[in-house]
This record gives sequence, C-alpha cells and structure tokens, in this order.
Amino acid sequence: MTQTTPISFEFFPPKTDAGRAKLVGVRDTLATLAPEFFSVTYGAGGSTQEGTLNTVLTLRESGIDAAPHLSCVGATKAELSALLNDYRDQGIRRLVALRGDLPSGMGMGGELRYANELVEFIRAEHGDHFSIEVAAYPEAHPQANSFETDLNNFIRKANAGANSAITQYFFNADAYFYFVDRVRAAGVEIPIIPGIMPITNYTKLARFSDACGAEIPRWIRKQLEAFGDDQDSIRAFGEDVITRLCQQLTEGGAPGLHFYTLNQADSCANIVKRLR
Repeated sequence: MTQTTPISFEFFPPKTDAGRAKLVGVRDTLATLAPEFFSVTYGAGGSTQEGTLNTVLTLRESGIDAAPHLSCVGATKAELSALLNDYRDQGIRRLVALRGDLPSGMGMGGELRYANELVEFIRAEHGDHFSIEVAAYPEAHPQANSFETDLNNFIRKANAGANSAITQYFFNADAYFYFVDRVRAAGVEIPIIPGIMPITNYTKLARFSDACGAEIPRWIRKQLEAFGDDQDSIRAFGEDVITRLCQQLTEGGAPGLHFYTLNQADSCANIVKRLR
C-alpha cells in the first residue's frame, strides 16, 4: 500500500452524550490519516435518520468529506425525496445507497424494494449531483438464493448508475478477487473497494459475521478461541492478520480500503500506519 492509496472509515450514529463525545476524538485521530471520506450508517427502516445526518455534520467538522448511508426499505418515495433534498441542502455530495433491513415487526418494504431501484430514483431526482456508493458481497449476501443471483443483483446496481462499490468485510482475499473478476467479465468497471473489519473482540466478531454471512476462516477462529479473554493478544493477532490481508488486496490491485471502525480508532490507525 502506498501513501496515496485511498482509505475511508465507517461510523455508526452514537446514542449517548458520552458516545458523541468519544466520536469526536475518534474522528480527529482518524482524520490525521487523510482519509478520502467518512461514512455513517443508517438504522433499519431509517431508525437513525436524524442521528445519521447529525453524525455526518460532526464528522465534516474535521474537514473530511462524509457520506450518509441511505436505505429504501420501509420508506416512501416522498420520504426519500425529502431526505435527499435535505442532504443536498446540507452540501452533501456522496451517498452510500442500500436496500437496508426492515426493523423487527415491520411488514411493509416501502415503494422501492431493491438498491438498484434506489440508485435509479436518486439519479432521476438529482442527476449526477451525488456520488453513489453501493454494497458488494464477495461471499454473497446472506439472503441471496445463490452466488449467481447475488452477482446479478450487484450488476444491476452498478448499471443503475453507481459510481463505486464497498464490499462487506471478508478475511479471504481470493473471494474478493474472484468477485471482481466475475464483475469485470460482465462488463462492469466501477471501482470495488474492499471493506475491512479489524479484529478486536472475538465474541462480537463471531456474532457480526454469523449475521452478515462473512466467513471467519477456521484457523483464525481457533487462534482467537485460544486467546480466551486475553484482549491484548487478540488485538495484536488481529492487527497482524488484517495488515497482511490489506497488503494482499492492495498489491493485487484493490483501488482502496474502507475500514469498519465500530467507532473505535486504535486498531484502524495502527493497521493503516503499518501499511504505509
């Protein structure tokens, strides 16, 4: 990885005053690494809509561009239109467009059902004003019927007008390279940026990975299990594994790296510094 390889960092909207205060420190630490942008997640059914915008505005105070996630599930076209207008009025130029997940108990999917429809809607409403990121799943979306079905879903999103894509995190570089090869063979040329998840807590990582369909290789699981509650060893091992993964990806041609921070700075910062 070179000094000029683009990097970016993802955050979630804090729910407490302490969390909001902590986020400012995390933001300032990661801003020193000169990321291309920050992104901010969006709760199921838009449940953190206000928190997403407030967090974007807080992150932008660092001088770094910030992109809100936008999901269409559970939202009407009128609601999406109003939100897009609000983002435009705030000077936001980048979005992460997702289908999203319905909150528990919600039975309706909204007027737009899939991310490609959301991308088409944004383009119809605002032309090229927004740079649109979409999601990619090198190991297939957990709800996809097959790898081929998910690959075709991604191709539809890209062809609908996406500028680039960010992948779900993974620990097997070959999965990423195979996915990119398949996408390129289908004629899709947008940049596909690997999503990177630092390893800092095995219990949380296992829970996240089971939910989102990211495979933790057996050798990684066994080593993390062996460390037990030794958080320092878990963190050191995790930084070694993820640094090596990032090296494989950038040396193989990945156009950048997008880090899922979980609103923590240290491991992300350490990995980027080691890479550089």
